[in-house]
Amino acid sequence: MLLQSAEPIERADMPDGCGPLTPPLSSSVKPLRQQVFEAIRAAGSIARVDVARSVGISPGSVTSITAELLEAGLIEETGPPQRDGDAGRGRPPVALSVRPCARHVAGIKLSSPSHSAVIVDFAGNRIGEASAPRAHARHATADVLSETIGMLDAALEAAGLARSDLAAVGLGVPGFVDSETGTVTWSPIMAERDVPLAGLVADRLGIAVSVDNDANLLTMAELWFGAGRALPDFAVVTIEHGVGMGLVINHEIYRGAGGMGMELGHTKVHLDGALCRCGQRGCLEAYVADYALVREASTALNWTSAEREPQIILESLFSHAKAGNAAARSIFHRAGRFLALGLANVITLFDPGLIILSGARMRYDYLYAREVLAEMANLSPATHRRGPRVETHAWGDMVWAQGAAALALAAVTDDLLGAQAGGR
Repeated sequence: MLLQSAEPIERADMPDGCGPLTPPLSSSVKPLRQQVFEAIRAAGSIARVDVARSVGISPGSVTSITAELLEAGLIEETGPPQRDGDAGRGRPPVALSVRPCARHVAGIKLSSPSHSAVIVDFAGNRIGEASAPRAHARHATADVLSETIGMLDAALEAAGLARSDLAAVGLGVPGFVDSETGTVTWSPIMAERDVPLAGLVADRLGIAVSVDNDANLLTMAELWFGAGRALPDFAVVTIEHGVGMGLVINHEIYRGAGGMGMELGHTKVHLDGALCRCGQRGCLEAYVADYALVREASTALNWTSAEREPQIILESLFSHAKAGNAAARSIFHRAGRFLALGLANVITLFDPGLIILSGARMRYDYLYAREVLAEMANLSPATHRRGPRVETHAWGDMVWAQGAAALALAAVTDDLLGAQAGGR
């Protein structure tokens, strides 16, 4: 079991582009021109001959398809390629890149205690961002809409763009989200249930909007910009105000039949156990998430949230644990054991090659201490004892919003080049 600490989201061993690095002749059912375009975007800068190798088609087909993409203004010739192994034969070695200004999208993460938003160009470059604090409360749908529009406008101002410059918006929300319909079935930040959030925001903006669970969007960030770009299968487990999970299978996010799968935080670890925010009892996050640690601190250390803000309680709890307070250490130890149980179940069910532990709470290193990973291994079947590689990524809120932008980029690319667009 290998534990690695956080690394920058842009990895030195990856090309400069963005998007999944899929192998040639993969099982993709996307039209060829979409595969060619995505190969160019993933590489950042690439020669036609290398595009042919990447996609597994003839150089002639690449020349024809890239001519269409150039004419459409989606890609551009940008000078010498990163590789020119075929220099001196046929067409001069000219690199192709995605034309950044071809389209712009926005990504927004709604959460407590803050919202965040980014503006991204078609090549995946972040060109504007904004964030704002948010109270720990469930807000009415009208207020959530206003907060969303406000975050978008602030990020657009930072980028020097207008709403009319956007092709799409991606939106991440904690809770149960039907990504197919854009409906938020339940969220800890929303007062109502079954809210058609994508449609409501789209009506306000006049722009296409996609909504997904925020853990899926952090997984999208890893798939498009981070450690998962070249991996066919990996899992991301998020620990913040709740516990979430995203799963990639064959370079694609897996969401389940109803678009609401991978809710690791709401798997049951204790029958008739602690009350979860979702209204049920015994969920994993009721023992690991922020509010679970606050509850335990209030009981064991006689601290109450009426006297201190939850965030202050968490920071104080961590400081006491670091200073050797036995009660504080035992709270993190118990949460770590429950987390180990949840991770062992992920290994048993999916056998991923990599598990990324991510979120603001990754600074609480007791949650992923060596003892926790050893417990995870002990709870896994003997056949899985070698276990996956485990990395911790303590990203800030902007990376979650960047994952939401990746969702929007994917949607725009599908609309422009996918089968529904008549791509060959």
